[in-house]
Amino acid sequence: MDSTKPDSSAEKDIEVSSSRSTPQDFVAFDHTRRRLKNRHVQLIAIGGTIGTALFVQIGNALIKGGPASLFIAFSLWSTFILAINNCLSEMVTWMPISSPFVRYADRFVDPALGFAAGINFFIFEASLIPFEVTAFNVVLHFWTDKIPIEAVICFVLVSYAFLNFYAVKYYGESEFWLASGKIILAVGLIIFTFITMVGGNPLHDVYGFRYWDPSKVQGAPFAEHIKTGSLGRFLGFLACLIQASFTIAGPDYVSMTAGEAQHPRKNLPRAFSSVFYRLTAFFVLGTFCVGTVVSYRDTDLVDALSDARPGAGSSPYVIAMQRLQIPVLPHIVNALILTAVFSAGNSYVFCASRTLYGLALDGKAPGWFKRCNRNGVPFWCVGLTLAIALLSFLQVSNNSAVVLQWFVNLVTASQLLNYAVISFTYIRFHNALKTQGIERDTLPHKSRWQPFCGYYGFVGTFIMAFVSGYEVFLPGNWDIPTFLFSYTMIGVCPVLFVFWKVFQRTEWRKLEDIDFFDKDRALVDQYEEECVEEHPHPTIMRRFWNLLCT
Repeated sequence: MDSTKPDSSAEKDIEVSSSRSTPQDFVAFDHTRRRLKNRHVQLIAIGGTIGTALFVQIGNALIKGGPASLFIAFSLWSTFILAINNCLSEMVTWMPISSPFVRYADRFVDPALGFAAGINFFIFEASLIPFEVTAFNVVLHFWTDKIPIEAVICFVLVSYAFLNFYAVKYYGESEFWLASGKIILAVGLIIFTFITMVGGNPLHDVYGFRYWDPSKVQGAPFAEHIKTGSLGRFLGFLACLIQASFTIAGPDYVSMTAGEAQHPRKNLPRAFSSVFYRLTAFFVLGTFCVGTVVSYRDTDLVDALSDARPGAGSSPYVIAMQRLQIPVLPHIVNALILTAVFSAGNSYVFCASRTLYGLALDGKAPGWFKRCNRNGVPFWCVGLTLAIALLSFLQVSNNSAVVLQWFVNLVTASQLLNYAVISFTYIRFHNALKTQGIERDTLPHKSRWQPFCGYYGFVGTFIMAFVSGYEVFLPGNWDIPTFLFSYTMIGVCPVLFVFWKVFQRTEWRKLEDIDFFDKDRALVDQYEEECVEEHPHPTIMRRFWNLLCT
């Protein structure tokens, strides 16, 4: 860690004046500020997860696997997200610090793993920003293609800069309202499915579960992919599972707010539990609805995806709306998808910059990345993150669909490796507690089904990291760019681990030597003891609002 003395303003920030301190006044040793309220934390996770994948790209998986495979695959993958959620919730509430799970790998396993995990997650989050900026331009083309691509990219990046360079409360507030729009869209499409399937549409077509019926749709409800017969249906299911492994996330985004969340020991456990159930409800019910409103063999859907129709034009929901002759809803859906895309990119800027900040705090990135402005924002980290986002301009000279696929392939393995690291870190955390005789009942939050969740999450995500790009090895499918984008990070992470281990001569942490009561934990304890809640006696309306956010 950089040993240079912080400036006077930073020294002033880390002082806790009295027992009357408020969450806004208290700042942890890393100089970020705890200004994210419970409602912000709740919605930030959704903001970083629900995007075009749930509303548009999910049509690709539907075509490959059919409605049953899509529903089963997303339901199955939700169990792995539950396992990751349980691992993170226990560790993060014990020590809610900036860039937590990256730094836990350092403390509970090996500093070399913390370095490799941090670089991997930073690349993952930073790469997703150009993906969402590209998607924003594609969605906008649903209405018009007369706006120059350069102007669209500049607008989005300048907006991200404005929301992330100033106080974190502005980011939190923007994500709260943007993510609220995603929830409205997700819930609205579920309601749309139910109403139209029972005949509430201009054609009075009571289609029910027509597209799940093999007597009405050939091959339903399981589609064949690449091969025929049972093998083809299995490969269709595998394609849907790969899509689910990229699409469903959430716990990692909650944990990234730990260093800037108010009353983390109280709010984060609620956030972890509620976010999981919300996300699985949206994704599991969402995939069920997608397979219900449109046939996986629908020619309009196949043509829309193959032609890469802009925005909501490729959405299975919009295809269904057009088939049912509903004129206005496609534009409303496209508008909400546009805000969903913007929100997702905004979340990635926050997470990428805080990951880099966490690396700097542990001495794994240059010391000047630790510098924060007077509002507690690591401005150098935000600046570098947005500089990487300039890769969005690649779409000026390349097809947008091609650019989108580049970024999807690059980051799919990164996300799975990140989950594998989280699970393995928890296993070490759990074993260290047991070795040192620390009862889990004494933790601020004790998750269920442990340590089974740690092993379950580790094995599943590690295997899927290698499976996700398997199609490139099939006869006639070999393509060097596809192979590199699919497996680059799997090769890079071990190299990063070995490099840091040799360069810094790090040692594998011994279970009996892991420190559970260091200065970071002490500062959080001090914060929790000395800070008072903003609304110790909430009004009826505030209680109702808190209930909605729980």
